[in-house]
Amino acid sequence: MSPEKRDDMSDDTSDRETPRRAPRLFELDEGKARPGPDSAPPVPDPVAPAPEGRAMQTVATLAARRPSRLARWFWSLLVSLVGVVISVAAWNFVTGLIAQVPLLGMAVAVLFAAFVLVLLAIAVKEVAAFSRLARMDRLHEEAVATLAEADLGRARKLVKQLEGTYGHRPELSLARETLARQGPEQFDAAALLGLAEAQLMAPLDAAARREVEAAARQVATVTALLPLALADVATALTANLRMIRRIAEIYGGRSGTLGSLRLTRAVMTHLVATGAVAVGDDLIGSVAGGHLLTKLSRRFGEGVVNGALTARVGIAAMEVCRPLPFDRLRKPRVTNVLQRALTGLFDRDT
Repeated sequence: MSPEKRDDMSDDTSDRETPRRAPRLFELDEGKARPGPDSAPPVPDPVAPAPEGRAMQTVATLAARRPSRLARWFWSLLVSLVGVVISVAAWNFVTGLIAQVPLLGMAVAVLFAAFVLVLLAIAVKEVAAFSRLARMDRLHEEAVATLAEADLGRARKLVKQLEGTYGHRPELSLARETLARQGPEQFDAAALLGLAEAQLMAPLDAAARREVEAAARQVATVTALLPLALADVATALTANLRMIRRIAEIYGGRSGTLGSLRLTRAVMTHLVATGAVAVGDDLIGSVAGGHLLTKLSRRFGEGVVNGALTARVGIAAMEVCRPLPFDRLRKPRVTNVLQRALTGLFDRDT
């Protein structure tokens, strides 16, 4: 093909391609307003996920978890073996030291004997703590059965046991006098136990409620102000353990270390089984008016929900540790407890 023909073909091709590459103009009606940035629709706000109270749910799961039988056998055998090894090593150490330096060996032997006595005292204290918790459980079961059967005789025996249980409490001296004066005038089991509840349980309920409010305030504050990993979980765990132990002491079932762990597991197991540690619409609505909580800070929302779940744990601990069931007196509500707890953050009298 000659160069002239190629040039002609290239010119024709360029003429045909030019209209496709040129910008295309759209004519608008003169009377129609042109769209601008101000007419663009607003960008929707991102919807923050609702707080879930992860710290308290983690604490409840850990506290309610029961180790398997194989794990219990493992730890039991491990503790036994370690105890035997330490005992034999200590015996050989003391006897060898007595053979080498009699005076120093006798002094070390006295120290070991004192240590063993302290361990025995701790064991006796733990056994006594379990006994107190068992006595509170029996009183609670007896009260439930007495109310169900409306047995006046059993009710009077139960009131006598309660007076003996709280006979050493000076803050209940006026309540005991009132109960002793008005008790014989009651001829109905429910009325007699209601009088005992109103006189003996009301001051104890107020003290236990203050412990619940303090624990809920602490958990809510730490969760909202400390964005550290696992800090809220550790705070919630320690605060709930201390709260449950103090509630048991208030109602007369003072527990030791092992007793506190058993009581905490019982409370958490009950809450997990009933689904009380789940965050539902009723809890969010009672805490912050439903949608308001999701519009606030995420950490603040988590703190409020964790505080509410702590209050729920405290109320359950009150039900477990109380020798009398809630009958005449109303059970505390999570909303009221949390409101008083959070109001205390601003140093206002309630």
